[in-house]
Amino acid sequence: MSAATILEEEEKHSLHSREFGFWIYLMTDAVIFALLFATYAVLSENSAAGPTSKELFDLSRTAVETGLLLVSSLTFGMASIALMNDQKGRVVQWLFVTLLLGFAFLAMELSEFAGMIEKGAGPEVSGFLSAFFTLVGTHGLHVAFGALGIVVMIGQIMVKGLTPPVRSRLMRLGLFWHFLDIVWIGIFSAVYLPGVL
Repeated sequence: MSAATILEEEEKHSLHSREFGFWIYLMTDAVIFALLFATYAVLSENSAAGPTSKELFDLSRTAVETGLLLVSSLTFGMASIALMNDQKGRVVQWLFVTLLLGFAFLAMELSEFAGMIEKGAGPEVSGFLSAFFTLVGTHGLHVAFGALGIVVMIGQIMVKGLTPPVRSRLMRLGLFWHFLDIVWIGIFSAVYLPGVL
């Protein structure tokens, strides 16, 4: 075996180990979100003297946020297809569109939080609001880190090209981004819909 072949095999093994480690990370993140969902379920009716979910939630706004994240998952998928076809420029274009959709989602979420706090419905008002801000805010923080990851990936693709380590990182980032969409569907279904209906 040549030295180049040995290095190539070591790199493949290293990338597989990182991918496995990332799956472990996603499982621990899923546990964290499961605990936040459980906490919200327990505290969702504890509004004390503060406003309730029916008074605060705007389902049409949340539907737009949901649409933004679902479309961003589609655009990330398009970036993955471009990656399989070795289309560096297309990968960057689709990642940039995904980034814009992620920023739009974050802007809407921050606007929702600011509006609630302005109405006197901050996280300190009741158990329901504490659980709501913690769950939805944790998801928003994950989206922000995902957006930062997309910026880094765009930079790496522009500088290094579509090398095996860059491809592996992009695949892991895609798993993370799609995971966040699944969590948001859970938030939409378990927090916003029951809170309004």
